[in-house]
Amino acid sequence: MERIQRLLKKANSLPMQSGVYIMKDKSKKVIYVGKAKKLKNRVTSYFRKNTSHNQKTIMMVSKVEDFDYILTDSEFEALVLECSLIKQYQPKYNILLKDDKGYSYIRVSKEMYPRISEVKQKADDDAEYIGPYTSSWAISASVREAQSIFKLPDCNKSFPRDFGKSRPCLNYHIGRCMGVCTGKISAEEYAETIEQALTFLQGESKEIIGIMQQKMQEYAKKTEYEKAARLRDRIAAVQKLGDKQKVVAGTYKQEDVFALVRGTKKMCFTVLRFKDNRLQESENFIIEDNPDTDEAVRELLLRFYAMRDDIPPRVLLESNIEDAALLEDYFSDKAGRNVKIIVPQKGEQLRLCAMCRQNAAQHLALYEGKSMKQTTALDELAKLLGLKAPPAYIESYDISHTGGQDNVAGMVVFKNGRPYKKAYKRFAIEGFSGQDDYASMAEVLTRRFKHYYEDEEGSSFKTLPDLILLDGGKGQIHAVEPVLAQMHIDVPLFGMLKDSKHKTRAIATGGGEIQINAVRSAFALVTEIQDEVHRFAISYHHLKHRKNSVSTTLTQIEGIGPARAKALLKHFGSLKKIREADVGEIAALGSFSPALAEKVKEALK
Repeated sequence: MERIQRLLKKANSLPMQSGVYIMKDKSKKVIYVGKAKKLKNRVTSYFRKNTSHNQKTIMMVSKVEDFDYILTDSEFEALVLECSLIKQYQPKYNILLKDDKGYSYIRVSKEMYPRISEVKQKADDDAEYIGPYTSSWAISASVREAQSIFKLPDCNKSFPRDFGKSRPCLNYHIGRCMGVCTGKISAEEYAETIEQALTFLQGESKEIIGIMQQKMQEYAKKTEYEKAARLRDRIAAVQKLGDKQKVVAGTYKQEDVFALVRGTKKMCFTVLRFKDNRLQESENFIIEDNPDTDEAVRELLLRFYAMRDDIPPRVLLESNIEDAALLEDYFSDKAGRNVKIIVPQKGEQLRLCAMCRQNAAQHLALYEGKSMKQTTALDELAKLLGLKAPPAYIESYDISHTGGQDNVAGMVVFKNGRPYKKAYKRFAIEGFSGQDDYASMAEVLTRRFKHYYEDEEGSSFKTLPDLILLDGGKGQIHAVEPVLAQMHIDVPLFGMLKDSKHKTRAIATGGGEIQINAVRSAFALVTEIQDEVHRFAISYHHLKHRKNSVSTTLTQIEGIGPARAKALLKHFGSLKKIREADVGEIAALGSFSPALAEKVKEALK
């Protein structure tokens, strides 16, 4: 406490001026570097009480023993200095992207029938190496495309040594290999094909189509129709690939597309890089979660371009960030030309952002061992509801009754986007009789969080949810909000609204509605939760209703009160089983005389 007071006092002495602050630990090691428009406001926020810091910030503050600061003339200068200091010190609590992708080469073996392959490093051999290239993903894909288009062999045979020694493989028979092993392809024709493939790999698709068309006509004039047909097929394959690439092509010649998807503990930062209107590179970075999305995106962009010299004229983001204009100035200054940060609202550019987000969700899902569907849905739901993080543990409640009779509630739990049935709970409404859904919901939530405070460790009630969804609108929300406040439960609370056909249509807040139909994954998840909690609540209501109906039938028998009716049902389970029992079995229960047992049998005939 003394340390925090000392740091707060020092922070209060800072000027209301832009600059950079440098946090240090006991050993005077730099553990965090940040920039601020107003140093005093920013630095004091770390050491004040009752601030809503995320876990990472709380951990960082606990390690701070002292801090330095450097004043600047503008926020832009502060940003430049912040980048320089982070690069210099590599502080533990700043977002640091590890650039470990290395380089790739295209290898062309030195033999009569050369092979083309992608390798990570040069070897000390006679092979020809083309590169280096920064994206192994792009080179691997390109080599596979070249092998497919030019029908190059990918087997382990050596030519001409293995000519005619075995039957051609399946690839030859289905038209995926030119069949060098048959001995019908001369070394000259094969060398010509390799040259065409290498021209294609170096991005000269238009040039190679022109060369092949000219060669095809020459073969046709010489009546070498088989060779001409092979070139015709290659030309068609290159053109088809070009059409296919247009599906993931950028509208602009060069641009980078970024997406940030948050999981339960980590988040994935993904970039798709377009050059010459083609997707050339895809990179994914798994990093620690940061609930402040604006700050996270700003830091990630700065760290990414600190590792890259080629900043494109256009940078696409999913949503606006506070420092966008400042980043534009910084990137423009670094690139030596104008750089724009754009948040597309429609069309092809918006589709590219969605594709980038889908890639990030898939990568994060694989890392966390979840499906992409669940990762995307939870991330979309968090953004839609303004939550600090995707809700890993969701509780949902619904009330069920028949005209105010047999009032019950069901509570279902979705953990990481999936039903978690071992935590489901059933509640029989006890506080009143008659129909009052609002009072029922308030009673259920009161009892649920009473368990949270009073149960022993190990009870599923001891887990505090990340989100509560009530089946209903603002009436249910207003009934429950005082309960949560009184019991000091700080959990986001929303309702689920249905249309006239009992289908999910929107999320209810305390004062309005959030439409979710357009957000496909989140909509599907909320619909699943609403359907599941309704099914669970109504199935319990039907069970209770049946038991109460049976109990009423039994208590109409002279001499059978509620206690004896309950004993009969507990032992036999149903009216059918009681009917099938003999008098001796009923009398054996203890509180039943043979005469009373006989009366029960007679009444149930």
